[in-house]
Amino acid sequence: MTKKPASGRGERELKVRVKSKRKSLSSKLWLERQLNDPYVARAKREGFRSRAAFKLIEIDDKHHVIKGGARVVDLGAAPGGWCQVAVKRIGARGRVVAIDILPMDPLAGVDFAKIDFLDADAPDKLKAMLGGLADVVLSDMAANATGHRQTDHLKIVALVEAAAEFAREVLAPGGTFLAKVIQGGTEGTLLQSLKRDFAAVKHVKPAASRADSAELYVLATGFRG
Repeated sequence: MTKKPASGRGERELKVRVKSKRKSLSSKLWLERQLNDPYVARAKREGFRSRAAFKLIEIDDKHHVIKGGARVVDLGAAPGGWCQVAVKRIGARGRVVAIDILPMDPLAGVDFAKIDFLDADAPDKLKAMLGGLADVVLSDMAANATGHRQTDHLKIVALVEAAAEFAREVLAPGGTFLAKVIQGGTEGTLLQSLKRDFAAVKHVKPAASRADSAELYVLATGFRG
């Protein structure tokens, strides 16, 4: 790795450049973006497992998604950045249950289950772990990318639709669903279905989401049950 020197008057941050003949262009660009991302550096300083923690912090600060004493479900939770935020915000009376098909290192205050939320018995397993219905269902999941924009968009919308269906199974009346989506035009059906079951549905984009990304979050509140 080499550092690009600052030029012009005054000081400014040095940009890290990655040089490797063995890495693909996309891998090098991703690594450079990570190394130069202030949220990645901040996550390391503050002890968060991922930069995504700041997305939830910003959304919750503005929209008050996670309240004290809430029972929270985090779908696709690994490595646990959103769980860390949720645990801090629910207080001693709340509860956080994390679900993922990938392993996740233990985290104080979080009950983790290595299961697929798409399994037919997953909602019942989760309600047993929670001891009842959830107040909030979170999902920062993204489908594996193919590199074809339209295909990737359809895959993530399908994943969010499945997460929304899971939320309908486990949410208490008045509950909240927050999930990552990608702009692309085909998410209209998802929004319409959510509007039938939730009092309010809107898109939110936290500052921690990269400016060049089509990533958005759909926030549905007031589940009608």
